[in-house]
Amino acid sequence: MMQIADTYNQKHSLFNAMNRFIGAVNNMDQTVMVPSLLRDVPLDMEVKDEVHNTNGAANYYTRRDMHGYYILLKSIRNDIEWGILQGDDRKKDKLSTMDISRLEDADREEDLEKLFHYHLAGLHTVLTKLTRKANVLTNRYKEEIGFADWGH
Repeated sequence: MMQIADTYNQKHSLFNAMNRFIGAVNNMDQTVMVPSLLRDVPLDMEVKDEVHNTNGAANYYTRRDMHGYYILLKSIRNDIEWGILQGDDRKKDKLSTMDISRLEDADREEDLEKLFHYHLAGLHTVLTKLTRKANVLTNRYKEEIGFADWGH
């Protein structure tokens, strides 16, 4: 009985979510042999948004093509595996000292355990969604190149 509870809890652990995400991105990276084929191909069939320009005419555009997601997913995987020191340094450069002191004051006033659990849950949710995106991208790539039966 304890094993079942442990397995359930482990399924929802951040570590396992990160491993699933990294595995999905590694699979995507090994499957996609020609990333340039991903350009201008929407990841989901319905990712087009309607935008009205100044004269009221509707224009349609895709938010991000498969190539953009491919680059994004690989970048996030690298940040998880190797750290985001460069990313943190860039963020610090963009924040003023006033912003930093305001953030530090907020940390002191917050219940850190609640703040940690909030961000942990958010990170788990984002990793789950990113894992799905990596799997969808891999499958869409297979469809695009005519190998939809790979791995089935």
